[in-house]
Amino acid sequence: MSSSMEQLYQQVILDHAKFPRGRGLPADGLGPVGASATAVLDHGTCAAQSHQVNPTCGDEVTLRVDLDTSGTRPVVSGVAWEGQGCSISQASVSVLHDLVVGADLGRVDELAGHFRLLMQSRGQGVDEATEEELGDAAAFTGVSRYPARIKCALLGWAALNDALIRTGATVPTKEPA
Repeated sequence: MSSSMEQLYQQVILDHAKFPRGRGLPADGLGPVGASATAVLDHGTCAAQSHQVNPTCGDEVTLRVDLDTSGTRPVVSGVAWEGQGCSISQASVSVLHDLVVGADLGRVDELAGHFRLLMQSRGQGVDEATEEELGDAAAFTGVSRYPARIKCALLGWAALNDALIRTGATVPTKEPA
């Protein structure tokens, strides 16, 4: 990766850390920061919240996901979160917010898989098509060279996965071609 690309990626991470998207949990009684909970809000909508901690560095995130289940496929209608920790963990949750809001659960599962693959790449990155799908999340390519920082980048994704499990919604299987 060229140094100009690394600088661009660093800028993306810093931008998301300084101006996080989706930060701020709603005060609707689902649960305080640091709690995990599930609720059915109304017909066709459910929400769940997950609190995750990276014990090696102390990063924390409480993430809430709202699902619209009124259609044939559940869609992430909202992601809100609060957290504290390094710029990598906080920026990663911000990027996650931008990627998954409006996506159906199949797409969310696909994006999460792409991000895990990126984190396993040891700085080599992923193919161009996958990188394009990841958007700003591709900025974390350099993070994958540092095993201790990979957990920071994956913390929000772990919270999202746990919250989605708590909703009880299932990821649709791909239809046969």
